[in-house]
Amino acid sequence: MRMRMFALSPWRIVQRDDDATRAALHAALNADLVVFTSPPAVAATHVLQPLVARDDQAWLAVGAGTARALARAGVANVQAPLRMDSEGLLALPALREVAGRSVGLVTAPGGRGVIADALRGAGARVHRADVYMRVPTPPSPTRIAQLMALPGPWVLPLSSGEALQRTLDALPAEAIARLREARVLAASDRLADFARDAGFPDVVRAADARPASLLAAAAPSQGA
Repeated sequence: MRMRMFALSPWRIVQRDDDATRAALHAALNADLVVFTSPPAVAATHVLQPLVARDDQAWLAVGAGTARALARAGVANVQAPLRMDSEGLLALPALREVAGRSVGLVTAPGGRGVIADALRGAGARVHRADVYMRVPTPPSPTRIAQLMALPGPWVLPLSSGEALQRTLDALPAEAIARLREARVLAASDRLADFARDAGFPDVVRAADARPASLLAAAAPSQGA
């Protein structure tokens, strides 16, 4: 069965470029360990300055997509967890003993704050740089009507709980009910639980957050 995509993004990405952001980024990129939380964080940083890793630094990414973005930007030997979420990142050996060390966190406002809180709790000096923003973009009435008219069955890949929550907050009740007819392909156990708590009855756990893994989890609903 051929798949088609229907995009319903709850936000748009806006680059940050001001003196405060550049100063925060300079501090983050000069830390002992440098952590990137998303491909947009890599892209936004690369606009502000070239990415160069020192020999005495460790650079880490929350997932394979972010690690690939760093490699394309010229940073090799990036560490990324098999479990591509905050908990997986924090379990990496490089982040197990961080007391007294500096950690640069290159990210955006929002999210659960798990990484920064855990690192500070472990005694690290965290230098956070929010290099982009997610600006809410409520769906238009036309887009909502298109959602209501989508033929089934259909699937909803889920790699961000914040994105799903913002989407639900922006939709009218009838559109939320329509959205809940989808089979959710969750990138982690946490996201699977989040989707169930949000009222989605059909949730499948994908192997990880990579697009290929998310789509592979759809196989049962496609007759594979």
